[in-house]
Amino acid sequence: MSSEFECILYQVTAPLALITINRPGKHNAISLQTLDELKAAVDIAANDEDIRVIAITGAGGKAFASGSDLNEVADRDLKKALEPIVQGLADQLESTPKPTIAAIDGICMGGGLEIALGCDLRVCTPSSRFATPEGKVGIIPGGGATARLPRVVGKGWGMEMMLMGDPIDGDRALQIGLVTRIVEPDELLNEVKRMSDHLASFAPFVPQFMKAMVHNGMEASLTAALAMEKFAQGALIQTEDKAEGISAFLEKRTPDFKGK
Repeated sequence: MSSEFECILYQVTAPLALITINRPGKHNAISLQTLDELKAAVDIAANDEDIRVIAITGAGGKAFASGSDLNEVADRDLKKALEPIVQGLADQLESTPKPTIAAIDGICMGGGLEIALGCDLRVCTPSSRFATPEGKVGIIPGGGATARLPRVVGKGWGMEMMLMGDPIDGDRALQIGLVTRIVEPDELLNEVKRMSDHLASFAPFVPQFMKAMVHNGMEASLTAALAMEKFAQGALIQTEDKAEGISAFLEKRTPDFKGK
């Protein structure tokens, strides 16, 4: 299926769909065509019943994505700047019912970081570098970093990264919660596959409901978030998968979830 795209690779090893930004000569800079292809690939994966997890990575071992393609940004007018562009992909990754993972090795900056922030989980290598350097070229982040980055790492580190614009390394990213796992480069995709297999062992409704509760709950009051949680729990407790999960636990066997 990767032959259908020019800027990305799309590979399926069920239950995982791996989408690779494939512009290593440009440090995987995000052109508008790349963005369109990423959105199309995520949509394909989201609608494939055999896929339970979607991961995004970058080709070449030097960059996840270095940011938006500045050759295009240079000619961008106000009308184009007001379109969702990278924000649209991050929103898509956040709202898809399936868990999404950013597998980061190398440069992850600007629009590349904003794509990673749209993913549910982020894993990186020690040599990875993260930054929001837009201020150095006279603009601000436009793909969601001003909203998502402080929500992930807290206001203090969000302001530090955006105002200063300087890169942080993988260890610092792990320390502040920007990533939750750090592995050597030759283990990165193996780790993502292990995570994917683990997530696929759950009842299909579980990751979907978890995502919805966290994303929507963070935008609501505590009272409203707790109420939503109760309604979600009430819905899941009536499923066949819930009965199968409890029976399997009590009988000390592997559950056979059906997504019902």
